Amino acid sequence: MNIPANLRYTKDHEWVLLEGTTATIGITDFAQRELGDIVYVDVPTVGKPLQAEDVFGTVEAVKTVSDLFLPVAGTITELNSDLESEPELVNSDPYGDGWMVKLTVSNPADVAGLLDAEAYGKLIQG
Repeated sequence: MNIPANLRYTKDHEWVLLEGTTATIGITDFAQRELGDIVYVDVPTVGKPLQAEDVFGTVEAVKTVSDLFLPVAGTITELNSDLESEPELVNSDPYGDGWMVKLTVSNPADVAGLLDAEAYGKLIQG
C-alpha cells in the first residue's frame, strides 16, 4: 500500500499536499482500491468557500458513489480537468495525475492537525 510520507491524510481517506496556502487534494491509494474502477468525478463546489468535513463532490465507481469530504476549510480554486476524460487516473496514479482539486486554505496550520503517513497506515490496517 502506497502512503507517501510528505502528505497528510484524513480518516475519510483523502490526502493533502500543502504548498504555501494552496492544498492539492485527492483520495488515497487505499480508497481507490476499495472503490474499484472509477468512472466519474463530480466537483460542483469550485469557487465556493467550504468548511472542513463539508462534502465537496462525489466519486463514482462501477458499483458505488462515494462523497468526498474536504480535509480543511478553504475555497476550491481548481478541478483536475484531466479527470473529465480520464477518471481512471484516480486509480492508476492517486497521488500524482489523479489529484482532484486545489484549495486555497483558510488556515494552513490546520493541515498539520491531519494524520501523518504513520498514523494513516495504522488507521487502514484496522
